[in-house]
Amino acid sequence: MQQTFIKINPADSVVVCLQAMKQGDVISIDGQQITVNQDTPAGHKVLITDTPEGTDIIKYGYPIGHAMQDLKAGDWVNEDNLKTNLSGTLEYTYQPVKEKLNIENENRTFKGYVRRNGDVGVRNEIWIVPTVGCVNGIAERLAQQLRQETGEEHVDAIYTWHHNYGCSQLSGDHENTRKILRDIVLHPNAGAVLIVGLGCENNQPDQFVELLGDYDKERIKLMVTQKIDGDELEAGMEILRSLYAVAKQDKRVDVPVSKLRIGLKCGGSDGFSGITANPLVGEFSDWLVAQGGTSVLTEVPEMFGAETILMNRCENEQLFKETVSLINNFKEYFISHGEPVGENPSPGNKAGGISTLEDKALGCTQKCGRAPVSGVLEYGDILRNNGLNLLSAPGNDLVASTALASCGCHIVLFTTGRGTPFGTFVPTMKISTNPTLAERKPNWVDFSAGQLIEGRTMKQLVPEFIDKVLSVASGEKARNELNGYREISIFKNGVTL
Repeated sequence: MQQTFIKINPADSVVVCLQAMKQGDVISIDGQQITVNQDTPAGHKVLITDTPEGTDIIKYGYPIGHAMQDLKAGDWVNEDNLKTNLSGTLEYTYQPVKEKLNIENENRTFKGYVRRNGDVGVRNEIWIVPTVGCVNGIAERLAQQLRQETGEEHVDAIYTWHHNYGCSQLSGDHENTRKILRDIVLHPNAGAVLIVGLGCENNQPDQFVELLGDYDKERIKLMVTQKIDGDELEAGMEILRSLYAVAKQDKRVDVPVSKLRIGLKCGGSDGFSGITANPLVGEFSDWLVAQGGTSVLTEVPEMFGAETILMNRCENEQLFKETVSLINNFKEYFISHGEPVGENPSPGNKAGGISTLEDKALGCTQKCGRAPVSGVLEYGDILRNNGLNLLSAPGNDLVASTALASCGCHIVLFTTGRGTPFGTFVPTMKISTNPTLAERKPNWVDFSAGQLIEGRTMKQLVPEFIDKVLSVASGEKARNELNGYREISIFKNGVTL
């Protein structure tokens, strides 16, 4: 008989419905029989103990908010009767928790491209990167022409990364744009890059190139269109033909899994996210870290309510302090704009069974497993440490995924219960939290973690998921790549001139 509900942690005061339950249905839990008081959708919560107004409601073993009124066992818990406990910035105490993963190093490999500087890519693509949005059209025309000329033979793809910025920005926003574009240009998934500038923009092309440091001048070229006499398209094509001639010589070789860097992201979440897809990705993250590889968790607002779990997993006190700053700085960003720190997730999240930001955060952080935190990155930073890293970026799907790719991740693992087709400039694999989504949108979904509520076990599914990720790293196209759904989005905070 299929299980109809799950109690995630022994301390929980709610269970999660694995399928829709009707008023009058009976839940047998902890030696008691509880009658469901309202029709409750799949993925939503049913209270299993009487809870007075103001009392915390527990899920994942932690509070996800407090009751807004007296509630009875059997009540459907949702955003109408559950209120966040989150508020402003807090002071934290480092209470380190050390947990050994005890995962064997399997010495596995994937097929990747080894770059001249020793870095590794999982794609060999040609990219055209505008320094400013004014030349997006030129960049796109160049990409189209090169695709037509070459048929994309001997390279994995040819793309332009459109954006709206590079001019009319001040201070922090201007530097964020420059850093993200720098990170894209230097990303190892690109076999060759043409930077296309205008000439009069704030993001001055020559100064931007200096930001690249010691780069491979055979594979990264600059064209400033205002300096071109006549047809800038033909001048650009001449450069692109030379870049294509270099990139098409690259071949995949066996690379240790320790070189793999994976971004962890969720969006369009539902009540199953923290039960199926996020824990599955967490198991993969731990496995990758145990192999010497790297995973990166972001979406700082979706750490609120679960931040102490991450803080206490920091390898040392300095990383703890950096994580505290990561959290409190993002809270200050909210407060500076007059926005509440504990604003609830999207309407889709609520409809899927996520009632507060703590509810979302405690499910969200399942994606990073149990590994210690070995690095903390500001927005636009490039990875320095192997292992599990935390990255400053908002929860917005495309902004956060772009940030993950920009810090050096080869692939983004994106869990979703509602479904989404998009992808950023690296393969963006969609892992569905429930079987219904996988059945309805097979053209969006790369892997179904919903099998975990259909009788498959985590022990059965993890090896299959590892194989799938390594296949994509070795050249199998993710669904977003097959669909051609790829773009970037850069974080903006301040004014536009």
